[in-house]
Amino acid sequence: MTKKSFISVISHEEKEENRGSVEFQVFCFTNKIRRLTSHLELHKKDYSSQRGLRKILGKRQRLLAYLSKKDGVRYKELIGQLNIRKLKTR
Repeated sequence: MTKKSFISVISHEEKEENRGSVEFQVFCFTNKIRRLTSHLELHKKDYSSQRGLRKILGKRQRLLAYLSKKDGVRYKELIGQLNIRKLKTR
C-alpha cells in the first residue's frame, strides 16, 4: 500500500492529508520496519540498523497501545489494513 492510497483511506477526518494522525504514523513506521527487515536479511551483522529497527518497533508499539486504549474500533481497522498481527476472534 502506498502513501497516497493510505492517505485516501484514512482521510475521513477533517483534513485531507492528516500526516500527524496515529494511523499515518503507524503506517510510516510499518513501511520502515519492512524495509529494515529486508535489509537485515542480507546484512545480518549491521548492528546499527538492528538498533534502529528496535527503536522503531518500540515507537510503533507505543502508538498502537495508545490507539487501542483511545479507540478500539480504529485500532482493529488499522491492524486489519496493515496486516500487522492476527486479531483474536471470540
